[in-house]
Amino acid sequence: MLKINRQTDYAARVVLALAIKGETARISSATIQREMQIPKAFMGRIVAQLAQAGLVLTFAGRDGGLSLPCPAENITLLQVVEAFEGRLLLSDCLQPTGDGDCPFLSRCPVRSKWGRVQAAMAREMASIHFAELAEEARQGIPVSSIFVLQP
Repeated sequence: MLKINRQTDYAARVVLALAIKGETARISSATIQREMQIPKAFMGRIVAQLAQAGLVLTFAGRDGGLSLPCPAENITLLQVVEAFEGRLLLSDCLQPTGDGDCPFLSRCPVRSKWGRVQAAMAREMASIHFAELAEEARQGIPVSSIFVLQP
């Protein structure tokens, strides 16, 4: 099964919460955790990883919290996914080195199709900006449905 991990989903919720509040907003991680229903055990690691990837800014102290480092229209779903999952890769034969363990590598008709599917997924995720997701959330679309792909 091809599926993002739970931390990636929670990370997208953190960025979405900040995008909904606006570029200049500073929100406590406890508030985001509560509003986005993220288990406390995950929150610290998620925030640290998002900060390391440059997708959130963290501020310590009584007036601390989290904020976006740039406008939400400059942050894509692909950036969040790759910060937690690594580079999108559907098959080992698509490794940048191109020398996976496949004995059919040089003459495999499936490899190019995997590449097309992988590129399409990456393009789609790169086209989804958190400003767009925040606007959908403001219009009353339930947050839980924003991240669910419909067939």
